[in-house]
Formats: sequence, C-alpha cells, structure tokens
Amino acid sequence: MLKQVTYQGVFEPTDRSGFSVYFPDLPGCTSYGETLAEAQRNAKDALGLHIYGMEQDCDPIPEPSAVLKVDPETADGFLVCPVTIFPSIVRDELDNRRVKTNVTIPAWVRELALEKGLNCSKLLEAAIL
Repeated sequence: MLKQVTYQGVFEPTDRSGFSVYFPDLPGCTSYGETLAEAQRNAKDALGLHIYGMEQDCDPIPEPSAVLKVDPETADGFLVCPVTIFPSIVRDELDNRRVKTNVTIPAWVRELALEKGLNCSKLLEAAIL
C-alpha cells in the first residue's frame, strides 16, 4: 500500500500574472507557474523533491499542520490548495533515474563489448548487481 502525504500550498498571484507557491510547513519549499494549473504541477514536483532531499539529509519530515499559518506578507487574492505526493514513488523515480557518467575501461574491453553487441552501461550495472 502506498502512503501519500498532503501539504497545503499557498498560491499567491504575482505581478507577472503567474502564481508563486510556498508551503508554510516546509520552509524553503517554493515553486512558480505561469498559470494556476502549471503552478499546481510545479508545486507537486517541488514538494516531492523537497521531501526527498530531507530524507536524503536525514532531516525530520514535519507532519502537515491541522491549522495553516499563512505568512502575513502573502499577496492579496491567494489560494490555499492541497498538494499530494507519494514519497515512495518519488524516491523510486529519483533513485532509479539514469545519470551520465564517464568510466575509463581498457580499449580491448570496449572493443569486445561492441563485437558482442553489449551495452557497456547495462554491462556495468549488471556486474555491480
């Protein structure tokens, strides 16, 4: 069973017609979007990355507040919207994403791999596992 977490995001209109987003329960977790729909998508990504980063740093993850405390400096016309993520899915996607790295191997190993039609990246991955 997947556990989801939901935090309240504060979406405030900007001077440029977009929306800035912040999460009162998670200082430093911010986002932006040109439209409300884009801001909501970006807020979900920001929340997932922020929680993932906190997990990686072994920081305690705060529980979502029952009562939201909106910053008094927030622009007029703001909206409060729930933003839900599944941390285990975010973690799985980020931990298993492909990254480019340079590896130095003997030329004969590369040539042999090419002759056999082997992918060096997959070969290295299989060897480590």
